[in-house]
Amino acid sequence: MKQLLVFLTLFAFSGSVSAQETKKTTQKSRKEQKREKINAQIKAEEEGVIAYRKHFAFGIKLVSDGYGITFEKGYSKSVKKTTLFQLEISERKHQKEVKQTNNFSPTASPFIYGKINFFYPVKLGVQKQFLLGNKSNKNGVSVTANIGGGLSLGLLRPYELQVEKNGELVYVRYESDDSLLFKTGTINAGPGLGKGWNHLKFTPGLYVKPGLRFDYGRYNDLLTAIEVGVAAEFYSKKVPQMFDNKQKQFFFSAYFTVMFGKRK
Repeated sequence: MKQLLVFLTLFAFSGSVSAQETKKTTQKSRKEQKREKINAQIKAEEEGVIAYRKHFAFGIKLVSDGYGITFEKGYSKSVKKTTLFQLEISERKHQKEVKQTNNFSPTASPFIYGKINFFYPVKLGVQKQFLLGNKSNKNGVSVTANIGGGLSLGLLRPYELQVEKNGELVYVRYESDDSLLFKTGTINAGPGLGKGWNHLKFTPGLYVKPGLRFDYGRYNDLLTAIEVGVAAEFYSKKVPQMFDNKQKQFFFSAYFTVMFGKRK
């Protein structure tokens, strides 16, 4: 009986060791296959063959006067050149905006006194991407220069304030019959997310955007990159953001974007 127990114990132990060895061998094999694939891609690109012909990416963007999101579709024409089609949606804030709260109604939405419009630039454009430098390994960083531009549609959503009028609380906007009440009335609260959309206005414009992109893991299917640069926008007319402040047609800003995506 003891001999049988010893035999079963040794059999179970040997099976466990064998399974672990098989797992290690499989993992090692996968790493070797991945390494061989990357080496083949590097060699192919050295000979002018593109490793990935297209990609799709999503980005979170911080701008010197706002924030936004970006979507991108890229098509590689050669190892060193790629065409990027981009859609950006952001919110641009005025430098003099100061958020305030109603001390007598702490649950009311905060407001910005003087703000008359939300400003949402929606950009549709094309960039050319040029490879400047690349490290030939899996975890290397490739550096590219991106330059381009396109159309920018400025969406202006009226900033509506909740004020007291004839003993009732109502929402008013600057460009209306209640503009004086908007400026001098007793403010109770700021606008909610659903306010102002029925009075949306559009101001078309153009933009240019040069930048540098640092792509981590160039030979991975998954794209992870950061981009820094500047943008210049010019609109067909002045954009009203705050009353009693100079309105601008030209906007210049710096940006920082973190991007995630997939290559094919």
